[in-house]
Amino acid sequence: MISHSTTLKPSVSVIIPTYNEAENIEQVIRNFLATSYSNLTEILVIDGCSTDRTPQIVQNIAQQDERVKLLSNPLRIQSAALNIGLEASQGDIFLRADAHCIYAPDYIEACVEALNVSQAFNVGGAQRFVALNSWQAGVAIATRSAIGSGGSKYRNPNYDGYGETVFLGCFQKDILEQVGGYSITRKEDSELNFRLLQKSPLAIYISSKIKVWYFPRKTWLGLCNQYIKYGRGSYLMSKRYSNQLPLRNKIPFFGISTIALGLIFDLTLLNGSLHLIWLICLCLILIFIEAARVTLKYRCNFAEVFWRGSPEQIPLLIVRWFYCGVAIATMPLAHFIGYGYQLFQRTIIGNQESCFFESQSYLPKEQTSPDHKISV
Repeated sequence: MISHSTTLKPSVSVIIPTYNEAENIEQVIRNFLATSYSNLTEILVIDGCSTDRTPQIVQNIAQQDERVKLLSNPLRIQSAALNIGLEASQGDIFLRADAHCIYAPDYIEACVEALNVSQAFNVGGAQRFVALNSWQAGVAIATRSAIGSGGSKYRNPNYDGYGETVFLGCFQKDILEQVGGYSITRKEDSELNFRLLQKSPLAIYISSKIKVWYFPRKTWLGLCNQYIKYGRGSYLMSKRYSNQLPLRNKIPFFGISTIALGLIFDLTLLNGSLHLIWLICLCLILIFIEAARVTLKYRCNFAEVFWRGSPEQIPLLIVRWFYCGVAIATMPLAHFIGYGYQLFQRTIIGNQESCFFESQSYLPKEQTSPDHKISV
């Protein structure tokens, strides 16, 4: 049976997986160190063999504050990093953090309060997207569209209540140990939350008081790569859990596949008599109409809600609209490519890359490798 601690101020371990985060990691660590929460036990940075100055920056901070520790992640997979952090952490609370984010000063307090009040297994706040360049601005606005967010509750900054998944996450450590930690490489959060929901329909809680701001990928290629990986993770989840997952996990792949096969059939056998190419054009027009709607919705408070760069560099409205439309179109298409590629790998080539896309579940300390040592 999974139980919760009744301690008013439980000890907290902050876990930060990293790879080449020299630009961000110092600010993230120092913001957590500045917390007013009285029982922050440690900040564990699990580095996946960074080639920049990330390890040196972390070690420099660790020399100033013994709560900061650097761990090695030789697998260079995020879910493996989280399991290494789970193995090494000493706190009652396992708080997952990301180096691409800005956290409110009371982030730890809000997470612990939400755990105590909701009695959920995992709590977190909305994923509030913010931007430093024009492309990020378009992506951030796109996530406020029903198409860009997929209707996810954790994308709504005003939502309070239970959901299916949550951004990042804050757990009782014993809960993570009991369910086996993280397993799947991509979409590891969704996969873990799915397992938690099997234990209780009230396992996941989203609180608007937990405030974190996330910087999306800086370029179009970066967003494509991210959503291709999400697509591959969605396929692995669909194989592992068969028909237990919500239909929306498969909609991008089967929806775009249907349109693509229909277009091929129309152009090769029916000489275009079904006019599906015009249907595709209409879909693109509707996407950019939706982009215009959501861009105009935030035209007056864009700087306040989304912008984190200098006021002089705020992108023009038409630029924000265009990139928003491109982002809305890119997300499902890249997800489709990733899902289809992983399907091809599994069914045609024969699972040749499974070792890269599925990491080991959490192992008790006596079973783990001695390579995962802390360096300070």
